[in-house]
Amino acid sequence: MPYRCEWNADSFVIFGADYVKLTVIIATSTAVLFLVLMFALGIMSRSGSAPGLSAGRLSACPSKPNCVCSELEPHAAGYIQPLPLPSSMDTADVLSFLGEIISTMGGRVQRADNAYVATTFNSAVFGFVDDLEIRVADDEGVIHIRSASRVGYSDGGVNKERVEAFRARFFEAVQTAG
Repeated sequence: MPYRCEWNADSFVIFGADYVKLTVIIATSTAVLFLVLMFALGIMSRSGSAPGLSAGRLSACPSKPNCVCSELEPHAAGYIQPLPLPSSMDTADVLSFLGEIISTMGGRVQRADNAYVATTFNSAVFGFVDDLEIRVADDEGVIHIRSASRVGYSDGGVNKERVEAFRARFFEAVQTAG
């Protein structure tokens, strides 16, 4: 079927079976390219590790909306409140306690040193790796938290939601233990 074009002041329309086939090919190619890109980013996120401590504090968030941290300035984007340190536990007990909560949420502890824990969470579909880090600050009486995506720009609020779920489980577990 040959192309038939219509042009008027409001629109330009191309009719024909070849146009429909071309549209389907372009849409399918775009979808496949997107999926390949997402899987590649998922694989890329598996390399590397949590940023760790910087001058004894959790690392600052990059200038992307895929990170939340309690050691930012309270007015900064990505700021979240730290958790109160249970007075009935010492640092080792708190770290063990937090590790159990992380495990129930599907996270894996990668490193635990003194008052610091680095954990990872993987997304179900593409396998993106996010880091959740915790620093127990005995001198401040709080537990600082940082959660960030390793790749990409935005996370759709996943890291903030993870910290809020962690916070809820923490308070529930403290109340049950107390």
